Amino acid sequence: MTDIDGQAGATDRTPARTQASATGPVVVLTQGGPNPEILINALKRHVPELVVIEEKPESKKDMLRLKARRLGWATAFGQMATMAASKFGKPLARRRAAAIVREYGADPRPDPALRRLSVDSANSEAFPRALDELKPAVLFLVSCRMLKPSTLAAISCPVLNFHAGINPQYRGQQGGYWARVMGDEANFGATVHLVDAGVDTGGVIGQVRVTPTRKDTLHTYPLLLTAAGTDIAVRAVTDALAGALRPVEATQAPSRQWYHPTLWSWLWTGMTRGIW
Repeated sequence: MTDIDGQAGATDRTPARTQASATGPVVVLTQGGPNPEILINALKRHVPELVVIEEKPESKKDMLRLKARRLGWATAFGQMATMAASKFGKPLARRRAAAIVREYGADPRPDPALRRLSVDSANSEAFPRALDELKPAVLFLVSCRMLKPSTLAAISCPVLNFHAGINPQYRGQQGGYWARVMGDEANFGATVHLVDAGVDTGGVIGQVRVTPTRKDTLHTYPLLLTAAGTDIAVRAVTDALAGALRPVEATQAPSRQWYHPTLWSWLWTGMTRGIW
């Protein structure tokens, strides 16, 4: 079951750069993987020119240090342990993943015909140089680093992000999982939003809500939300190309940033409530 919510009504804080149409390619920034490729393949069918810029993923060591600085070493180790342990469950989720791909007609295969560039990091000097050369009409982010304020300030086109969670209630990581844990499956969904200096705090462009099955887990939530979110991604990008974005700031709902569950909390929730 899929429910797509169109968003309308610009606010006073809407950046001026979202209001004018422009020519140029749509550039997708990503660290790669099957889920981003689903969105890339959906977008390529609706935009005149698409270019992919891939950045290198952060090292596990850097991720651990960043998590520890924010949340403490115990929580950081617990979250990294969940990420490591969950990989062992991926083979068990393959059948469900294949069913999701079939259900939504998604294509997770990289298209070798698309132009692809690579940078070490979106916050390196190479990334703005690439954008200066490409002169994109829209920059679309999916599964990549958070842009530093200085990087974001140097980008003149609309910058959109695909988030596998409903904003502002489930900002950050594993939005679908936490919606289930909180008993809030009505907000199991995905968001496309404008990018600002915060974590998934920019104006909402579109959202989609879906109903997970009992076979879905931490391994398939992002895939399900990505496959279900292709329509809102395409709509947001085509609206941006036409200068027709109408972002909404969801100020009435509670806002919270979430992180990966620690290994012990993930196992306890799975064993006691069947939410994995």
